[in-house]
Amino acid sequence: MFKKHIPLACAILLGCTGAMAQEQVLNLYSARHYATDEALYTAFTKSTGIKINRVDADDAGILARLKAEGAASPADVILLVDAARLTKADADGLFQPVKSKTLNDAIPAHLRAQPGADGGVTWFGFSTRARVMVYDKVKVKQEDIDTYEELGDAKNKGRVCIRSGSHPYNLSLFSTMMEHIGEAKTESWLKGMVDNMARAPKGGDTDQIRAVASGECAIAVTNTYYLARLMRSNKPEDQAVMKKVGVVFPNQSSWGTHLNISGGAVAKHAKNRDNAVRFMEYLASPFAQNYFANGNNEWPTAKGVAVDNAALKSMVGAGFKSETIPLTAILNNQVKAQQMLDRVGFK
Repeated sequence: MFKKHIPLACAILLGCTGAMAQEQVLNLYSARHYATDEALYTAFTKSTGIKINRVDADDAGILARLKAEGAASPADVILLVDAARLTKADADGLFQPVKSKTLNDAIPAHLRAQPGADGGVTWFGFSTRARVMVYDKVKVKQEDIDTYEELGDAKNKGRVCIRSGSHPYNLSLFSTMMEHIGEAKTESWLKGMVDNMARAPKGGDTDQIRAVASGECAIAVTNTYYLARLMRSNKPEDQAVMKKVGVVFPNQSSWGTHLNISGGAVAKHAKNRDNAVRFMEYLASPFAQNYFANGNNEWPTAKGVAVDNAALKSMVGAGFKSETIPLTAILNNQVKAQQMLDRVGFK
């Protein structure tokens, strides 16, 4: 008869069973494509002994995979980088509620899902990033681009660079504009932006910043963490870029600058639920929150965590006003926003 070998030290000192001897794992589906997160995951494994198996894809790919896998999905934790996608996945029943005093105490109510009837919360925001504008300090006056609306103003014709309108970062921005100015004005604004483009949308946010510095355009839209990377770089070419561009946090005199959320949830069919909750609580810890700030230049969401990042501090000075829009409104407007992009020829 076959007998499973049990190490002598384990048998004598711990009296451990086969189940206890099994390797502790966490299966993570992540849309966070940042190399700096590796140290975040390594630190969790080092402190807990829980091995992280990771699947990387974009938000849409992860959600499609979860739906295809159904109850057989091995996913324990889902990390997404767009508030509307978090809300959509929640509405599609891909997350399970968590009752964690640690998470509820750390993450403000407006940066997490609303609790269900049983008090459980399905997802939590762990970091935020602002959608700002950069401009050529020689060619453009800051007052000509201190609102999102001015991206579509004729005074900025031939000046604008932006990535694909269908990218989640832009689609969420456009969806919030619908809440602020209405559908008709939003479509007119998007048409004005197309007319103002210096070139067809291409590349990522860093490419837009570099295009301003090179003179290809004079105004661009970017998430703050891309800008902070260049600000913190020791490369002469990156330092040269930052000498040529200025940054503005739009709409400080009205509704505030658009914020997006990177957050996480426990998968509906998580097989390692306890490990999943432990990992989520870890992401809300001061250590992990400071890593979001210093590792990937994002603003932490947990209460009482100060930003210790010179680049982020220099961007905002004493701080900035951010918009407050119900996340369900952003999600509900996204189909209409995409239809508008198709009608006005915004690629």
